[in-house]
Amino acid sequence: MSQGLVDDVAAGAVLGPEPADAGGTPGKRRGVARFLLRRPGLVASVVVVVLVVLAAFWPDLFTSRDPLRGTPAQLFQAPGGAHWFGTDELGRDVFTRVVHGAQLSLQATLIALAVAFVAGGLLGLVAGFVGRWVEDVLMRFVDVLLSIPALFLSLALVTALGYGTVKVAIAVGIASVAGFARVMRAEVLRARQAVFVEAARSCGVRWYSVLLRHVLPNAIGPVVVLATVEIGTAILAVSSLSFLGYGAPPPAPEWGTLISDGRNYLANAWWLTALPGLTIAVTVLATNRIARALDGEWARQR
Repeated sequence: MSQGLVDDVAAGAVLGPEPADAGGTPGKRRGVARFLLRRPGLVASVVVVVLVVLAAFWPDLFTSRDPLRGTPAQLFQAPGGAHWFGTDELGRDVFTRVVHGAQLSLQATLIALAVAFVAGGLLGLVAGFVGRWVEDVLMRFVDVLLSIPALFLSLALVTALGYGTVKVAIAVGIASVAGFARVMRAEVLRARQAVFVEAARSCGVRWYSVLLRHVLPNAIGPVVVLATVEIGTAILAVSSLSFLGYGAPPPAPEWGTLISDGRNYLANAWWLTALPGLTIAVTVLATNRIARALDGEWARQR
C-alpha cells in the first residue's frame, strides 16, 4: 500500500465522513433553493400550472358555485369581492365557469398532446430506424402535413370528425404530428450512430432489442421536451376551435366558448371576454416558461 493511500485512509479515520452540506441532502436542498430564488418567473409559472391542474381535477377547491346556474338579480355584475370575475348575461359567476372550464380545456389539451406524441413519435421512430424507402414515404407524408397551416388542418379535420371536445382534441393532435415525427426521426438517426448501438449490433443483439433498449431511451428526451413546449400551442388551438363553435355545446364552460359568448357584450361587460382570455394567456406563458427551462436543462445535460 502506497504512503499516499495510507495518509488518505488515516485522514478519513480521524476526520470522519464528509458533512452533508458537501453533497448530501441539505446541500442539495440549498442548491435547489438558490436555483429557484434566482428564477422567480419559473417559480411563478410552476404555481400557475399547479393551480390550473388543481382547478381541472378538483374545481371544488376554488369555488362551490354551480357553473351552469345563474341568478337573475345579479346580471352583469362587475368583478368584485362577491364575484371575482364578475357575472354574465344570465347571472352566472364567471370565475366559477373559468375554473370548471379548465377541466374541459385541459382534457382536450392532454388528448391532443397524446395523439401527437404517440402518432408522431411512431412515425419518426420507424422512419429513422428502418430507413431506405420507408423513411422516404413517411417523411414525404410528414412534409405534406407541414405544408398545411396547423389551424387550417385542424378546422378541416374537426369539420370531418364533427363537434365536441374530444374531436377537437383529436384534430389538434393530428395537426401537430409532423413536428413530433421530425424531432423523433432526427434523434433516432443520431442514436443509431452511437458507439454502443454499433457495439450491440456487432454482438448479434436482435433489432427490436437494440431499438427498445438503446435507441428509444436515448431519443425520447427531446420529444418529451417538445411535448412540454407544445402544451401552450395546444391550449391556444383548442381554445380557438372552441371560440369558433366546434367545441363542447353550450352551456359547457370551455375557455374558448367563454370568450366567444362574451364578445357580444364588450361595450358593457368587458370582463366576460378579458378575464377568460387573460387566464388563457397566463396559462400559455407559464407553460412556455417551464418548457424553456426544461429545454435549457436538457441541452446542458447533452
